[in-house]
Amino acid sequence: MSELLESFRESYRNLELLPLATPEDLERFRVDYGTEVIEKLEQLVEDSPSGDGKIIFAGHRGCGKSTLLAEFSRQLEERYFVVFFSISDLIEMSDVNHINILFAIAVQLMAEAENRQVKIKDSIKTQFYKWFASRTRIETEQYNAETTAGFDLFKILTGKLKADATVRNEIKEEFKQKVSDLVARINEMAVVVNQATQKEILVIIDDLDKLDLALVQEIFQYHIKALFQPNFRIILTIPIAALREMFLREILITETNNQIVTMPVAKLFSKGDRHQPDAVPRPEPTAILTEMLQKRISEPLIDPETLEQIIIYSGGVLRELIRITNECCRICLRLIRRQPDNPTIKIDQTILEQAIIELRMDFDMGIGTADYEILKTTYFQCRPSDPKEQRFLNLLHGLYVLEYRNAEQWYDVHPLVTDLLKLRGYI
Repeated sequence: MSELLESFRESYRNLELLPLATPEDLERFRVDYGTEVIEKLEQLVEDSPSGDGKIIFAGHRGCGKSTLLAEFSRQLEERYFVVFFSISDLIEMSDVNHINILFAIAVQLMAEAENRQVKIKDSIKTQFYKWFASRTRIETEQYNAETTAGFDLFKILTGKLKADATVRNEIKEEFKQKVSDLVARINEMAVVVNQATQKEILVIIDDLDKLDLALVQEIFQYHIKALFQPNFRIILTIPIAALREMFLREILITETNNQIVTMPVAKLFSKGDRHQPDAVPRPEPTAILTEMLQKRISEPLIDPETLEQIIIYSGGVLRELIRITNECCRICLRLIRRQPDNPTIKIDQTILEQAIIELRMDFDMGIGTADYEILKTTYFQCRPSDPKEQRFLNLLHGLYVLEYRNAEQWYDVHPLVTDLLKLRGYI
């Protein structure tokens, strides 16, 4: 039992729903995908007519944007002073706004300079630190007294932004009517870092795509000019559904000079073959997704036919691929404890069916009759009756509907949700 249990435990740990953010994780689990997307991002960064271009990076949640951005940041760090961070690590997601995004940029810019031991004059550094301290209720006396004792201002700042709603609100109130003052201070910091490193600055903000659509609209539709004021390159993620809002899309196109890159979902089936009972998944994306799983779970623990079924059920979304396999591992770990003398336990069709039931119920809990009608139309027509309807955008944002691209843009229902449509008699 112990050997089989440990094998599944290791696979279960390897199947965490987290991006490959560290060099160690990238070394262990990275597969060659998204090359064309990286090339598009690099071209926009490198060939920007000015040094302050803003780039929007859109895609479904869990399609691999975070891992790809982590890899991209490492590729450019020799040529640029790259500041890569997740907004969810700094700010409570329900409380994100344009002001605390800008403040987070300031915090991360100086924290990265500190981490890399960028040589900045002590007088200038102290000036910046006191500015941060005074706006986050960190006592200046405490800063002065503890600097020589390893006082980590930015660790404290990060903690306050994440956990202290009062601090976030005070920052918002202070800069609500004078956001230009905040931007001016950010630009001062950028100039100092640029002069000290002789590198242009590139800030990459991840996980903005995980915000609720209403919050995305509030930030990008009404405050995009303020958000885009810093005088350096910035890449910002947004959810794919935000690009379906016509007015917001036009704003993004105008303000970024059409610098929008979309991360596609792996298209396992062509539009015409997607619902054929004898359809065979396309070999190239299947091989990539197979490699991703094989790096995380050892071969004896999963039937090859079941592995292919997991890939099909994922709809080509990396997060769903990992989530389904993770659920299968949970079931197997419970089964091993229940049957400690059974050495034949592995992820097979029976285990997958149990996992599918659990995950399908998660989808079912979030939708009602009107949603099912939209899903039914999308299933048969590859698009909804109204792609701009808020209900459809919510379904797209929640991965009930997946967007695919080749010569045209089309939609399909998530395979797990397709099962629900069949169970409910809609198809």
